[in-house]
Amino acid sequence: MLGAAVTALALAACQPAAGGDDAAFDAKVKTYLMTHPDVLRAALDNMQAKEAADEAQAETEALAKARALLPSLRKALEQDPRDFVANPSGKITVTEFYDYRCPHCINIAPKVLELIKTHPDVRVVFKEMPIFGATSEHAARAALAAKQQGKDYLALYEAFMSTHPLTDAEIDRIAAAHGVNIAAMNAPDVRKADDTQLADIAKLADKLAITGTPGFVVGDDIIVGEDYDTLTSDIAKAEKG
Repeated sequence: MLGAAVTALALAACQPAAGGDDAAFDAKVKTYLMTHPDVLRAALDNMQAKEAADEAQAETEALAKARALLPSLRKALEQDPRDFVANPSGKITVTEFYDYRCPHCINIAPKVLELIKTHPDVRVVFKEMPIFGATSEHAARAALAAKQQGKDYLALYEAFMSTHPLTDAEIDRIAAAHGVNIAAMNAPDVRKADDTQLADIAKLADKLAITGTPGFVVGDDIIVGEDYDTLTSDIAKAEKG
């Protein structure tokens, strides 16, 4: 960024004549920048502002495209039998993509659990999306095992979200305490099936422009980040509708 700003300033303020002395030109640029540091700062600020605006615009466009795809992705999003679903008889569906070691997922987890308790009409689909490395993937596999083995998935979700730091040893200890068979969880065929499921979730998240966690989908809205106000607002609209 600094190099680009220096080049821009040099071209704008200190352009040499054709065939001029490069050393003299370099000295002129250096002198100009040393005597006008405010100009360099302004150039850097403008560049950062433009980059931020471009990123915001790109995110807006990506989400618009993702919303247009929602009808074709609805079944994978809301009806995948491999996913755990809280309040399965609820008429309004919320899908969450999350990582147990994501700070924002950890912050919003108690609110998600409270939502499940206080809104039985809201079915919540849990999509394991481990993006913080091997330990996060380990936790996701343990949660999938809880679902597969008929154990208390929500209790495990709560325990993982409230354990800091969540290490590999803690994951196995907590999972075992909740009745998960660790040996069965690590069986080759189970791991292969889990790999497929996690890959499918990652592909789905990518199509929905959910590049980080947490991410929520409610009806035709995609919420990226720890935005509980928008989540509850979307649910309220769905309930009225």
